[in-house]
Amino acid sequence: MKRACLAVFASGSGSNYQAIVEACKDGRIDADVVLLVCDKPGAKVLERAKIFGTESFAFNPKDYASREEFETVIADMLDERGVDYVCLAGYMRIVGKVLLERYAQRIVNIHPSLLPSFKGAHAIQDAVDYGVKIFGVTTHFVDETLDGGRIIDQGAVVYEGSDIEELTNLIHNIEHKLYVKTINKLINNKY
Repeated sequence: MKRACLAVFASGSGSNYQAIVEACKDGRIDADVVLLVCDKPGAKVLERAKIFGTESFAFNPKDYASREEFETVIADMLDERGVDYVCLAGYMRIVGKVLLERYAQRIVNIHPSLLPSFKGAHAIQDAVDYGVKIFGVTTHFVDETLDGGRIIDQGAVVYEGSDIEELTNLIHNIEHKLYVKTINKLINNKY
C-alpha cells in the first residue's frame, strides 16, 4: 500500500515540521513529507528541511500579484507531488480560496489553545492574560474562518505559573504528540 504524502506549511522555526518528519521516518506515521512550503525565505524551518532532505518551496508573497496567484503555484506543486494532506505548522498566513477548494477537508492546522477559545496569532498570551489555568492545543480542519474549522482533536495541560517560555514549551510538547495522532487518524480514515 502506498504511503500517504504530506506537505507541511510553516513560517517560523519548524519544531512541528521536525516532529512530523521524525514520526514519518521512525514509523509512527505511515507517510512521507514530500514538500515544505514557507512564506518567509529566511525562516529557520528551511534549515531544518535541508537537514531532513525535504524539498522546500520558499516564497515571498509580495512577489506575486495576488494570493490567488501564489496559491495556484503552490496547489500545482502539491498536485504534482501527489499530496494527500496539507499540515499547517506555524504557517502564519490565512489560507485562501484556491487552496481551500482544491484541498477541501485535506488541510489541517494545529493551534495553541483549546478552540474555540483564544483564536488568532497570540493565543497563548491571550489565555495567560485572561487568567486561565487549563491551556491546550487543538487540531482542526481549515476552512474560510480564522481558526474555526471542524475540530479533530485536543490536548490540555494545567499550568499555574507565569513563565510564558515554560508554558510555550509545555504546549509545544503537546503539539508534537497531538499532530502525530491527528495525522494518523486522517491517513487511516479513523476520523
